[in-house]
Amino acid sequence: QVQLVESGGGLVQAGGSLRLSCAASEKIFGLNAMGWYRQAPGKQRELAAVVTSDGSTNYADSVKGRFTISRDNAKNTVLLQMNSLKPEDTAVYYCKAEAVSTLSTRNYWGQGTQVTVSS
Repeated sequence: QVQLVESGGGLVQAGGSLRLSCAASEKIFGLNAMGWYRQAPGKQRELAAVVTSDGSTNYADSVKGRFTISRDNAKNTVLLQMNSLKPEDTAVYYCKAEAVSTLSTRNYWGQGTQVTVSS
């Protein structure tokens, strides 16, 4: 069973930076998009950033210009560089990997890593 292992969360002051990392425990066949989602207390999980297998990226409007997503296809890893952090970025951040085959699409999720931004 493939597992996504996240690291890099923590507590930071507003204006600071953090880098999140997510690595798959084994090769994911048919790996397509990889992304980061976040869920703040009392809110629904939302997309923060996603990168496709060809390197195309998409960001939530709230993080554009501050967050940068990147991936290493050979290592099945995805990074999220977060700069100029704001208190409203506080959330649990989840890594997601999408695997596509001719028959189905399967999504893998990490366990989540807490990011707390103090004002």
